[in-house]
Amino acid sequence: MPPLRINYDSPAGLKAFLDSRGLGMRKKFGQNFLINPNARSRLLDALELEAGDTVWEVGPGLGAMTSGLLERGAKVTAFEIDPAFCQVLREEFGDKSEFLLAEGDVLKTWQLVRGGDCLLGNLPYNIAAVLLADFIEKKKFFKRMVVTVQREVAQRIMAKPGSSDYSSFSVLCASAYKLSPLMVLKGASFYPPPKIDSQGVRFDLLDEAERNSYPNLFQPLTRALFSSRRKTIRNNLINFINSVMLKGKVAGAAPGGETAQEALAGCGISGDRRAETLEVAEFAALAQALEKIIDHG
Repeated sequence: MPPLRINYDSPAGLKAFLDSRGLGMRKKFGQNFLINPNARSRLLDALELEAGDTVWEVGPGLGAMTSGLLERGAKVTAFEIDPAFCQVLREEFGDKSEFLLAEGDVLKTWQLVRGGDCLLGNLPYNIAAVLLADFIEKKKFFKRMVVTVQREVAQRIMAKPGSSDYSSFSVLCASAYKLSPLMVLKGASFYPPPKIDSQGVRFDLLDEAERNSYPNLFQPLTRALFSSRRKTIRNNLINFINSVMLKGKVAGAAPGGETAQEALAGCGISGDRRAETLEVAEFAALAQALEKIIDHG
């Protein structure tokens, strides 16, 4: 089948192609095409692909990045929710053995697909944080991820302790990956142009020993400590113990205040601090201290 000859760099060319197929951009899917060829090339470079890598691409749209991945020798599994775009992708790449299309909502389909060494995506603004958290929480790890997200989301991903953007999501990302900022992309780099800036972020997977060092309570405890940002760690920890542990979900806990004080003392963290001041390692240490108390309860 001959190529569709889509001009991925031209708003006019993209509009003409969409019009010729009776297609439009669907706002509910957060569709914006990256029309800046230099930015596309830099994002592909940031993946540092190796021979034989399989890349999960989220939100391929009409296939601009898909084409670049295939040209660089990658095997591509593309996750696309728009049925009309899926048809275009099948026409353009369906005859290639290195291309696999997973049609539907990636939040519902990714667990049905095997493999995936790297991930690349211009992630829809409405699912970016949810999808990334879902991967990490369910231990679906990639050796490297390069994503383009709303700049506000990028700032949350890379936020450091003490920042107003620092959250349980920041801690979750940093617990599994080394995080590096890539270029900021203005609205003019996309079609249609969004009103907000975007940014690329690179995720490099931490070694297995480091990732496996986090106790089971790490994630739920981190979320609980951020649940009321104005409260101290002590108060949020007591609430966590009383609402979760003492209802039979976790056995062996003493009354909340007593257990909280023992856990804080066990890892040398002041209960007067707030969650946004804690390093990732401190969340892990507190979770470990709490688990130790439970195990010996």
